[in-house]
Amino acid sequence: MDIIKTAGLTKNYRRFKKQAGIIGSIKGLIRREYEVKQAVSNLDLTIREGEFVGLIGPNGAGKTTLVKMLTGIIAPTCGSLSVLGYYPNDLKHDFKQQYAVVMGQKSQLFFELTVEDTLRLFKEIYGLPEEEYQASRDYFVNLFQVQELMHVQVRTLSLGERMKMELIAALLHNPKIIFLDEPTIGLDAVASKQIRGFLAEINEKKGTTIILTSHYMEDIKALCKRSIVINHGCKIYDGDTEKLFERYQKYKKITVTFQEPTSLPKLQSEARIMEQTPYKKVITVPKENSAGLLGELMRLIPSDISVEEEEIGTVVERIYQEGGNGIA
Repeated sequence: MDIIKTAGLTKNYRRFKKQAGIIGSIKGLIRREYEVKQAVSNLDLTIREGEFVGLIGPNGAGKTTLVKMLTGIIAPTCGSLSVLGYYPNDLKHDFKQQYAVVMGQKSQLFFELTVEDTLRLFKEIYGLPEEEYQASRDYFVNLFQVQELMHVQVRTLSLGERMKMELIAALLHNPKIIFLDEPTIGLDAVASKQIRGFLAEINEKKGTTIILTSHYMEDIKALCKRSIVINHGCKIYDGDTEKLFERYQKYKKITVTFQEPTSLPKLQSEARIMEQTPYKKVITVPKENSAGLLGELMRLIPSDISVEEEEIGTVVERIYQEGGNGIA
């Protein structure tokens, strides 16, 4: 069943333009000039119930604006929009009871309350019966393994602990859709992996539809079978995540450090040195040649070596430059 459908969805903003200086300010009082910024442009989108979809693109691409329209925070300029059979900007109570939003950079928790009291406050906000609240609370507390944190103040939690509580608060009323905007931002590798595991289980066991925006490629690749790429407000790719990165993620970055000053041997022509000091080298290489380069570097007996995929921003920029050509 399709639970999100848009056709020709567009959002324009009108922005005031002011010339510099006092004269510009005076002119602005007499005659104001505006420019139109198109944040989302003619976007067609269909998402089925139970999907885990990655929404990716560089900063300013229109991802957050799209999420705000899907949740009713802002109204579209034109186009049709249906979420769970509702027009989101009508802000009907029944609609708001069926979705949740978690933003990694904005907290919905009450910092002076304990976690238990915060969850009870959300219980009252959503009007949950006591029995339903207890069952939901116990499920998520056990899933996230946070029993020992229930009676401490929210403001004393670490970033990773707070993010778990953000998710529990959002999921407490068992929403049909959850929108996640950078849920692992600022988290270390261990906490990020835990959050990904929890989200995968919620999607699989509860059938919750999840829309995830992230700049962390590992989040998208590990969780989302389908990815939607947006740039300059336009959808430029909608399809299989694995196929997307196979086609457009062309390079790997290898960082190698040494305990003693070390010189690199002559590298293959495709490899590029991005940073070089006596003790550290950063090299980019086509992914198909990365194994051979790693073998050469290991013979130098480094103290540490790491391999990273290209950042999402770089991949999206390449997709945009090529216009999404070559992918079905």
